[in-house]
Amino acid sequence: MNSYIQIPPRLHYGQGSLEKVKDIVLRTGAKRALIFTDKMLRKLGMIAPLETYLEQAGAACSIIDEIIPEPTVESVEKTMSCASGASADLIIAIGGGSVMDTAKLASVLLGASYTVRDLLRNQALAHKRCATLMIPTTCGTGSEATGLAIVAIPEEQTKKGIVSQEMIPDEVILDVNMIANLPKQIVAATGIDALAHCVECYTSKKATPLSDLYSMAGAKLIFHNIETAYRDPGNIAARHNLLLGAFYGGVAIASSGTTAVHALAYPLGGRYHMAHGVSNAILFAKVMAFNKDACAERLASLCDAVYPEHCGKKEDEKADIIIRRIAETVVATEIPVSLKEFGLKDDDLEPLVTAASEQTRLLVNNMKQLSLDDIRNIYKQVM
Repeated sequence: MNSYIQIPPRLHYGQGSLEKVKDIVLRTGAKRALIFTDKMLRKLGMIAPLETYLEQAGAACSIIDEIIPEPTVESVEKTMSCASGASADLIIAIGGGSVMDTAKLASVLLGASYTVRDLLRNQALAHKRCATLMIPTTCGTGSEATGLAIVAIPEEQTKKGIVSQEMIPDEVILDVNMIANLPKQIVAATGIDALAHCVECYTSKKATPLSDLYSMAGAKLIFHNIETAYRDPGNIAARHNLLLGAFYGGVAIASSGTTAVHALAYPLGGRYHMAHGVSNAILFAKVMAFNKDACAERLASLCDAVYPEHCGKKEDEKADIIIRRIAETVVATEIPVSLKEFGLKDDDLEPLVTAASEQTRLLVNNMKQLSLDDIRNIYKQVM
């Protein structure tokens, strides 16, 4: 098997590593930074230290803080319009997955003749036009590690991914101070999202020995730290481990890709504007239970790595342990487990089935082929 993996060339991590911005600016010779963030982070004062470090390094900066959660094609186009006059030589994203996805798209769209809609039709058009630095402020999307950006398409009531190696970030800073005050409900949703990345990538048809290294390491970190990070906001070590686990999951995505969990979750975000991590959490255990007979060996080997105390058990039992622990983790972090809590009704089922079946980019990675009836039955279990 030929394996290939591409990760950001430089990763800076550790508490207080935000200060490395100064070194990055001096090393690269950047003179003007364009910062992508959201209004809440700016209001909380989380952008001010970054501005200070840029000033100390001699770089000017402009800030775009209009990034919305779950960005749409239209919102990305609006952001590009706002940024069109910028002459930046460094794009910095400080925020969650939506901010980082938008910034990565900006890195290939600023000054380009093509649009985000053109990229949805032909991702080969993408060409990096500006260096990028990603600073995640959640512990789950893994966007800082990938060349993937997700956008919602309102007229289709779904989300789609734009994938290009041109969007792989150039620099990443993982500073636990950025998530030290993250509300526990966001720790839960983004943490489960990161866990889904790791488990899905490990059980993907496209999994490779290289992606396995990252997905397994990420799963271990997240399984053993997410509940502590959720219950005890002051446990910096647990939150650091979640942040690192999320990055590992992102690296795994760049090599192997997610599967049916994400495929069935995307229509929930596109149609009902559910938070991405929550929609994944609701479906996660159900999809893995469906997949079990096609990937029991992989789930069992993951159990050996994460919970070595169960190594002596049979393959089927170990696969069940991973699936059970997924379900238990969702409950322990108090994420809803039913779509009815979000107002979905029986009439919503068939449009969801149709939309999920069209997520072929992800469904082809799934170890087990899903028919329309399979998709329908999985949704029914959570309605």
